Amino acid sequence: MLSRLSRLARHFATSSTRPTITMTVPTTTEAITIPHIGGIEVIEKNTIPLQHNPSNLVIKVDYAGVNFIDTYYRSGLYPYPSFPAVIGKETAGTIVALPTDPKVLEDPTFKKQGFKVGGKVAADYLGTHASYISVPPKYAYPVPDSVSTKTAAAALLQGLTTITFVEEAYPVKKGDVILVHTIAGGLGLLFAQLIKRKGATVIGTTSTAEKAELAKAHGADHVILYPVEDTVQRVLELTNGEGVDAIFDGVGKDTFDNNFKMIKRKGTIVSLGNASGAVEPFSLLRLVQKNVKILRPTMTNYVFTAEEAEHYGSRLFKEVANGDLKINIFKEYPFTAEGVKQAQSDLTGRKTTGKLLIKVNPDAQ
Repeated sequence: MLSRLSRLARHFATSSTRPTITMTVPTTTEAITIPHIGGIEVIEKNTIPLQHNPSNLVIKVDYAGVNFIDTYYRSGLYPYPSFPAVIGKETAGTIVALPTDPKVLEDPTFKKQGFKVGGKVAADYLGTHASYISVPPKYAYPVPDSVSTKTAAAALLQGLTTITFVEEAYPVKKGDVILVHTIAGGLGLLFAQLIKRKGATVIGTTSTAEKAELAKAHGADHVILYPVEDTVQRVLELTNGEGVDAIFDGVGKDTFDNNFKMIKRKGTIVSLGNASGAVEPFSLLRLVQKNVKILRPTMTNYVFTAEEAEHYGSRLFKEVANGDLKINIFKEYPFTAEGVKQAQSDLTGRKTTGKLLIKVNPDAQ
């Protein structure tokens, strides 16, 4: 009798500690969609079926991040696989269902991530401007209790980009002089912090004196106002004619040619965005004059494996949690077609500093 009671006690104790696999998973989701490529006028809000795979997590979204890449997909610069398409690539919220595929549940990397129903999570996955999303665990990042989903959504894409780029695209080191274009934007402010912490001198470009002060407060040593100053001349003055060791350029077409005038011999140009349009094809012979290295990396190829994602994701949220990396949020926009249109318009119109967010869950803090 005692043996049977002991077995029952062990059974209930074990059962009570097993993770719940699912909560309530809806069959539909509200989503920001586009029927085809075009301007901001094609943005709509619709209720659509929630497409779920048993290998995926289901996330109730609190906040969605707004990024230039959203406009690249919407305009057709980057291709969608099919239409209608859900826009957005960055989100954070709460897990409402774990995968039910036994192969996923038993995978060592999945176990290490520690996902649980009710736990906070951020995701980098195409098509996530929606109230509920289904995401492969590979593209999801556990968020510690001390970091809000609001901050997580603001930090994920730009935080992972800056951390991986200053480690791998150009490993910034003490004594370097680095130029960052549009340094007062969400990405630029993070670059300023990380580059300065590595012991390098940070030169940035921006459009207004107010933005310049914000950039300096985040680590920039010198900020050039490109509407009224000659950027090339100022960079060469600041570097005694030598140029900078590396350039991080998210502008693209409008700044690309001048980068070759400001880069040091054997320097590195990291082209990382197309805010002014894509860089046009150019001759490799342009690299010969100074033995310049040029990269056009994407963050997703630096977090391609589960091990890379775990390494950089945990590092990002550790730095955010302990205050080493300050996340600046410019504005929250409503989860409506008009709200998303305004957010994209503000972003591309260079009217913003820091991060733009869509508040998807009205009850989110």
